[in-house]
Amino acid sequence: MKLSGSIVTLRPAHEGDIPALAVIRADPEVYRWWRGGPDLQAAVAEELATEDEHGFVIEYEDRTVGFIQWWAEEEPEYRHAGIDIYLDASMHGRGIGTDAVRILATHLIHDHGHHRITIDPAADNEAAIRCYAKVGFRPVGVMRQYERGPDGTWHDGLLMDLLASELIG
Repeated sequence: MKLSGSIVTLRPAHEGDIPALAVIRADPEVYRWWRGGPDLQAAVAEELATEDEHGFVIEYEDRTVGFIQWWAEEEPEYRHAGIDIYLDASMHGRGIGTDAVRILATHLIHDHGHHRITIDPAADNEAAIRCYAKVGFRPVGVMRQYERGPDGTWHDGLLMDLLASELIG
């Protein structure tokens, strides 16, 4: 199933996408936030094989420019979805990430019935935070020492969420 927005298309990721996605992940600006170890092709392959996550390639002008995935908490009392995304650094600042997040959030709300979606950028990833806010995500709180960075030190994450009624279309 392809999902289309105003400037990008999302299509299910498959094994043939691994080399292109690994190249994107290897860019220092992307690797800084996503990491993946010394074998990025293996890291991408592992992510695509994770059964409880659903990955899409982000296409812009018929070119693979990134990856976006979602997962769901299905426990009825806590049901919601979460999103993760990375984008080719040369594509930053064009609205591509915003469009991709908006497309997937709309899909999760309208086609999967989620009332709440979360995303958790690094607390100092200002560009990502601005991108998510344009779709309607709001900061919930700082998760202290949330993830280990490439330098081996712990870094804070920002939990953001979006309620279905807050989606900016």
